[in-house]
Amino acid sequence: MPVTALTADERWDLVDLVVGEVVSTGTVRRTLADALGDLTVKPLTGFPVALAVLYAFWSVFSSFAGDLVTDGFMIGFFDGFWLPWLQNVWPDPQSLLYFVFVGDPSAETCFDAFGVLTSGLFVSIGVVLPAVFIFYLTMTLLEDSGYLPRLAVLADTFLHKIGLHGYAIVPTILGLGCNVPAVTATRVLETGKQRFMMMTLLAIFIPCGAQLGIMLSVIPDLVGWVMLYLIVGFAVFGFVLNRVVPGENPEILIDIPPYRWPVRENVLKKLYNRTRGYLKEAVPFVLFGILLVNVLYLAGVIGAVAGALAPLFVTWFGVPAETVGPLIAAFLRKDLAVAQLSTIAMTPYQMITSVVLISIYFPCVATFVVMIREGWKQLLAAVAVLMVVVVLYGGAIHGIGILLGVA
Repeated sequence: MPVTALTADERWDLVDLVVGEVVSTGTVRRTLADALGDLTVKPLTGFPVALAVLYAFWSVFSSFAGDLVTDGFMIGFFDGFWLPWLQNVWPDPQSLLYFVFVGDPSAETCFDAFGVLTSGLFVSIGVVLPAVFIFYLTMTLLEDSGYLPRLAVLADTFLHKIGLHGYAIVPTILGLGCNVPAVTATRVLETGKQRFMMMTLLAIFIPCGAQLGIMLSVIPDLVGWVMLYLIVGFAVFGFVLNRVVPGENPEILIDIPPYRWPVRENVLKKLYNRTRGYLKEAVPFVLFGILLVNVLYLAGVIGAVAGALAPLFVTWFGVPAETVGPLIAAFLRKDLAVAQLSTIAMTPYQMITSVVLISIYFPCVATFVVMIREGWKQLLAAVAVLMVVVVLYGGAIHGIGILLGVA
């Protein structure tokens, strides 16, 4: 008799018969990994664990990259050996080439010199590379251990309220390393609405590991306030975009693997590929960014632009007109722009506002190129959203500072 001729009860009886023939039951012994898996996916226990993991991640990130490598070794090498050697061997300290490649002849540190071969190499190798390395290492360990899918389940409750779902935590965390692979990772989201929203929010509110590394180096006491403004902006404008952008917001459907020990060979391979990608894609932009900014300074372009935009920056954003220069550099490298900001005299709140503006300003050129690959229409729409966010949120931050009496 064909199955379609059976009644509903007869079909269930047939299913039970087949199950009885092919399925065997036994006693399942719960392991420690099973218990940890349950604890880290349930909201009551999962959120404290997630906060502890993120705090540990941040502590290792800042201690290794900032205190151990940059402060403990790189500063001594670049400031004690590299800079004096360049200043001695480079001919004619008054020449334009000296200004472009070595920087200020009176500088005592590579950071203050702002030359291609001084600040450029120090920022990209001495400050950012250790930060990127430790970020990718911890990210790979969390990924291969099976924790990231659990974090996605926990994040789904919040992200769903702004039109995304738990999978969006993956490009978000990747964006803290580099926005280039993060934009590509938005393809794991199911609908065009979610991909556009995630790409736009990434480009505006998620600082890359390079930017975080330089922030920890030059404004360590203000990083928390900058991140708070970026997180609030992510939530507020995500909520708005969810109601403005048409499209669907499906529920999350995710397979949660068991916990496992990361395989050393896989970890090393991923770490090598990701670090090599940074050296290949990011370092040239840092060097080219400093070269371009120095040339624009010499040509008087940055001074002219700063004068034209001074009313907007001083009156609406409440920051010095000199921040125009770092904003231009931010299109090439935002970490480079933050480094420039630290040399400008301003109040702590102005510094917070300026760094937030750098963060929500145009994505760096590498991210911009990747966004173009995702489609011109999406890119133009994302740029339109970005311009509105910069004006509204930058002005709002200034207004908050006025109300608090710190602007």
